[in-house]
Amino acid sequence: MNIEIKLEDITNYAKGINVYIDGKVNAYPVGCEKFRGICLAWNDMLAGAHTMPAFGVSLDGDTRAALKEGVWAEFVFGCPYQCGGMSFEKLLVAVKGEWSGFNIVRYTAEKGYEGRCFYYSLQGNMKAFYDVLTAV
Repeated sequence: MNIEIKLEDITNYAKGINVYIDGKVNAYPVGCEKFRGICLAWNDMLAGAHTMPAFGVSLDGDTRAALKEGVWAEFVFGCPYQCGGMSFEKLLVAVKGEWSGFNIVRYTAEKGYEGRCFYYSLQGNMKAFYDVLTAV
């Protein structure tokens, strides 16, 4: 049985964050300075945000192809968790500065990036989070 957590608490459980920029990935383990900065920016971005029903589902092949372009953040966990009965081992987000809402794609070893997503509607946009992810 997977441990139930709240989406707003994922930075407390993540063991690492993968940042994809145009298909190139950089991995930041828990405890490193970049990991902390990303988590702070994530939590700031979610201040006042609302979870809502997702606009769609993820198809593994399409999501893997999409990772080759743009900016993505992937929270990696050391074990399976679940939220609202939906399990995950990783959570993946496409990041565009002007967006004021976004899907969170779930990954499981069994199905990959396949299945229902979570969705956040923000009070602002993703610009500050985007800037942290893309800063060298």
